[in-house]
Amino acid sequence: MERDRNSSEITRRAAIAAAAGAVLTGPVLGADANSENCRIGPAPHSKGPRVFLDYDQIELDAAYNQFVYAPLGAEIQARWRSNSEETRRRLGAPRRESYGPSAIEKLDIFRTSRANAPVIIYVHGGAWITEEASGYHFAAENMTGAGAHYVALDFAPVNALNGDLRVMSDQVRRGIAWVHKNVATFGGDPNRIFVCGHSSGAHLAGVALITDWQKDYGLPADIIKGGVLLSGLYEMKPVRLSSRGTYVKFDDTMEDSMSAIRHIDRLRAPLTLLYGTNETPEFQRQTREFAAAVKAAGKPVTLIAVPNANHFEMEETLANPYGWGGRAALAMMGLAKA
Repeated sequence: MERDRNSSEITRRAAIAAAAGAVLTGPVLGADANSENCRIGPAPHSKGPRVFLDYDQIELDAAYNQFVYAPLGAEIQARWRSNSEETRRRLGAPRRESYGPSAIEKLDIFRTSRANAPVIIYVHGGAWITEEASGYHFAAENMTGAGAHYVALDFAPVNALNGDLRVMSDQVRRGIAWVHKNVATFGGDPNRIFVCGHSSGAHLAGVALITDWQKDYGLPADIIKGGVLLSGLYEMKPVRLSSRGTYVKFDDTMEDSMSAIRHIDRLRAPLTLLYGTNETPEFQRQTREFAAAVKAAGKPVTLIAVPNANHFEMEETLANPYGWGGRAALAMMGLAKA
């Protein structure tokens, strides 16, 4: 019976992921290594009018659709979920708490055995429309074993929020605020709270890092002590021009407020930014340019280009203390392995 439930859930989520890919540029690419579907990059086509930089619309849409550059992405996502299930079997179910009034506004806490430990808050990706915290528990064992509490946030998909990323961002910020206010209840140190995110989750974490916490939430301005952002988005102009603009209802105000690169003056915490060399060209460019802008502003940033890793493989490196993401996160918290 348990096997049937798990199989149904995986099938349901695969369908959601497939729908997300269809929204972005067309059918999600499949797993048949001998099929045309395993092409890397957009299909051959006649060059159309330039939409952004040197991209035509087909190329720009492809540059914001991970499955076009990682044909086995759905299989890797399924592995995240099975590894998360195994993590829960080993560690036990997380403590689940509400940080807000709606049903989705909850977070999962995996505790370390160390007292007064740092906390890493994880913000998941999914093109702002898919996935949930339970699929990202697989990194918890690495973090708790090294001496940090691991907190994974749930929040509403943007298509349930009238396409407004600002509402989603506020949910993430309120989740972070809840952790700060309640950290002592699970043995955490309020002066050592860090954020980590991947993909659209790195975007949301990046927005949290440029938040005026004192003005907007009545909290200390420096409640976040560092950020580790993998494969993120930091400038919304090209995203707005891509097919993601069909379900994110951008206006000029949203484009500006959700572009972390435009508000580096508000950044108070050191950053580590990572991307894989097999990611889409836009996810690589966005990360490099954000890192360059932070550095030019005289603020601490480390840029890591992970060789031979695609977008989905980047996520998995968080689960290993010697993986690129795992080592970066532990180093940010002062817990890195030698």
